[in-house]
Amino acid sequence: MSSLGNDEKLYLLKAARQSLLAPVERREFTGTDSTGSLGGECAGAFVTLRRGKRLRGCIGQIGTRQLTVDLVTYAARAAALEDPRFEPVQLVELQEIEIELSILSAPAAIAPSQIKAGEHGLIVSRSLQRGLLLPQVALEHRWDGLRLLEETCVKAGLERDAWKDPRTQILAFTADVFSESELGLGAKIESPTLLGSGYSSST
Repeated sequence: MSSLGNDEKLYLLKAARQSLLAPVERREFTGTDSTGSLGGECAGAFVTLRRGKRLRGCIGQIGTRQLTVDLVTYAARAAALEDPRFEPVQLVELQEIEIELSILSAPAAIAPSQIKAGEHGLIVSRSLQRGLLLPQVALEHRWDGLRLLEETCVKAGLERDAWKDPRTQILAFTADVFSESELGLGAKIESPTLLGSGYSSST
């Protein structure tokens, strides 16, 4: 997939920050004033929240082409409030939360021998069970391609070697991954005016 430009990355990070801030600060987020030209469409997007080095939430969608900004704003809110592994993000945490975005390519079938750790994210599925791991997970844990495949099987609730079963589907995707700190934003995007009139008062 083609890489996003810096203007698009900044726009998407600001949109994600606003979408996260609104519900935590008990304001209504009514969307950005973009016509969709920034960010374009994508096959999927994930928003990862970290507080320091600790994961604080990660939610996304894949498999449907939508405006990237719409996927990002949905996932940012969901990562803050709806990740079942964590309590909802609280107001006092906002200054310590960093946002990382993963803008995904369309998934495609891949042979186990072709998996490249750090380049590919994986989706493993069999029947109703499905697991997904983003490309950066392998880098963070220093996994090779086989270990990434095994861990994706585990994420799906399957045996580590379930990838050997011909009923198991293995899909790979790539991702454009970028964060607030990488683009010099920190966690300081607080003004409702940054993207125009995206907020209205909540009653």
